[in-house]
Amino acid sequence: MDKTFSSAAEAVADIPSGSTLAVGGFGLVGVPIILIRALLEQGTDHLEVVSNNCGVDGWGLGELLSRGRIDRVIASYIGENREFARQYLGGEVEVELTPQGTLAERLRAAGAGVQAFYTPTGADTLLAEGRETRVINGRNCLLEYPLPGDVALVDAWEADRWGNLTHRESARNFNPVMAMAAKLTIVQTQHIVPLGDIPPANVHTPGVFVHRVVHVPA
Repeated sequence: MDKTFSSAAEAVADIPSGSTLAVGGFGLVGVPIILIRALLEQGTDHLEVVSNNCGVDGWGLGELLSRGRIDRVIASYIGENREFARQYLGGEVEVELTPQGTLAERLRAAGAGVQAFYTPTGADTLLAEGRETRVINGRNCLLEYPLPGDVALVDAWEADRWGNLTHRESARNFNPVMAMAAKLTIVQTQHIVPLGDIPPANVHTPGVFVHRVVHVPA
């Protein structure tokens, strides 16, 4: 039950090229940067990334992107990443833009075992072209499917050795649903505390979703 690993390099060592990565963070907050850099050093490439955005130029997922390690991104927006915009417009990387709430719910559905769901978001836009829609309570709704990942890279404020996590303030953002959505969840945390030190109400991500924990002091 001890899920702690001695280093980020050890924790990501067996992630193969071609994996689908679910990566926590929103903008620059709650980004598992140490795990991202360990993956960069390992040389894994041809990645599909699921994240709110793709970092910024030279930081976060932007580091993988600038080194040509990412083939496809499923995200809510391109943001302030000029290299992301350049690669997308140049046809170097494929992008699937997804409404932010839909992205979060698709990830949550993957973790909860929900096979599909309807949402009015995007139903009357180009997103609905060629896709299944249905009128529910008088509103057009679009059928969406879960978004599972092979590996999740997650940031936490504190964890115990069983993988129970607390995310600090706004760093909670996408991290819990990313942890739920993947077959293998790897966490970097600033603090590792003894079992029982995290009050149940503060367990934002239960250890059942977590497989590896790396201590990364601030």
